[in-house]
Amino acid sequence: MSLPTDLSDRLRGILGTRLSETEADRNHHAQSESFHRSAPPDAVAWPDSAEEVAAILSACNEARVPVIPWGTGTSLEGHALPVRGGLSLDLSRMDKVVEIRAEDMQASVQPGVTREALNTELRATGLFFPVDPGANASLGGMASTRASGTTAVRYGTMRDNVLALQVVLADGRIIRTGTRAAKSSAGYDLTGLFVGAEGTLGVITELTLRLHGQPEEVAAAVCAFDSLDSAVECVSATIQSGIPMARIEFVDAASARAFNLHSGSAMPEQPHLMIEFHGSLGAVREDAARFGEIAAEFGAQGFDWATTAEDRARLWRMRHGAYHACLALRPGAAGLITDVCVPMSHLPAAVHAAAEDIAAEGLIGPILGHVGDGNFHSLLLVDPASTDEIAAAKRVATRMAERALAVGGTITGEHGIGIGKRGLMAAQHGEGWQLMGQIKAALDPNDILNPGKLVPDRN
Repeated sequence: MSLPTDLSDRLRGILGTRLSETEADRNHHAQSESFHRSAPPDAVAWPDSAEEVAAILSACNEARVPVIPWGTGTSLEGHALPVRGGLSLDLSRMDKVVEIRAEDMQASVQPGVTREALNTELRATGLFFPVDPGANASLGGMASTRASGTTAVRYGTMRDNVLALQVVLADGRIIRTGTRAAKSSAGYDLTGLFVGAEGTLGVITELTLRLHGQPEEVAAAVCAFDSLDSAVECVSATIQSGIPMARIEFVDAASARAFNLHSGSAMPEQPHLMIEFHGSLGAVREDAARFGEIAAEFGAQGFDWATTAEDRARLWRMRHGAYHACLALRPGAAGLITDVCVPMSHLPAAVHAAAEDIAAEGLIGPILGHVGDGNFHSLLLVDPASTDEIAAAKRVATRMAERALAVGGTITGEHGIGIGKRGLMAAQHGEGWQLMGQIKAALDPNDILNPGKLVPDRN
């Protein structure tokens, strides 16, 4: 497939050489971090400004050609794949930090700025942006998927840290949502509407973000447990005790084995918790001591404290590298990665049931996650040529989601819907899913923005 000639000519007038129809560029934008794949887009565009994005969307809307926003390509449910062809809108060139307002603890950035780049820019201010999904994702993509990560238990998700947006609508209109004020009662929360919309309602071209002060003291540690159940029950008890954890991550025995093979660590092949505390020196010491008492009640052993910044960075690099480490447990395998989120009281049972399900299907499926807020993941390793294994993995993922819904949880805590979990949306939202489709139709009547994702197909 290719773009209509008149549209291609019009886009070249806007972008010049920043429009590509080469096979290599198109194929690059038909891949994802997980096993999801699609046919390539018809072309790829690299805009430099909101005005160029507006001109592109206006042209594509008139031609009824799909536009699929692309950040860094690190999403896990096929969010940025061009399932109906069209134009891949690569926002990586829009990577400017527009303004840092340290006195307001805010920053305004273009969508292609990555979280690591922003925090590098913030080093001299004593502030940082806390949302940490692991991958060095773009902030526009993180907002579009309502990302969270290891620090969400203390600092919240993108929902809590995006104050305002500039968005280009399907017809090319540029709007601003939200304000720089701490709160507002002025009408609908349009910012919240676009955060998590996965590029189906508009293209984010600027974000105003909430920043946080760098903690005076940081302490991190890893400890082992005899069983999966005791480790997860320790998490529930810790959160219920009110200890203000900055991070509390769970990895199972298979994940620990993967870390040892991939990172050269020497973790016992048992379930572990990886923890971090932020605050004043006295508060951190007190919180760490209280956690140690709770963990001891659940049989924690082998506390290994990361006492320097380098040790802490090494610990969290290992956790953030879990995806590739776990893939190495079965060379040549593809990863069907899934996540759910449940109320904390149901977390131990949910993790236990998932582990039993994986074993019953005969799969390799490490379990790990940001369990401080009830969110956990499994990376199901399958032979990409085996329809039986893929079907088994999908059964496990579906049952995980169904169990989460049964206790008032959600089919995804942070990975989002994309194409991977679209079939579960009706089960979670009921008639609310149809309402989402109606909102999409109102803002994008020609269905050009990331079609085939998130909302029901139109009749």
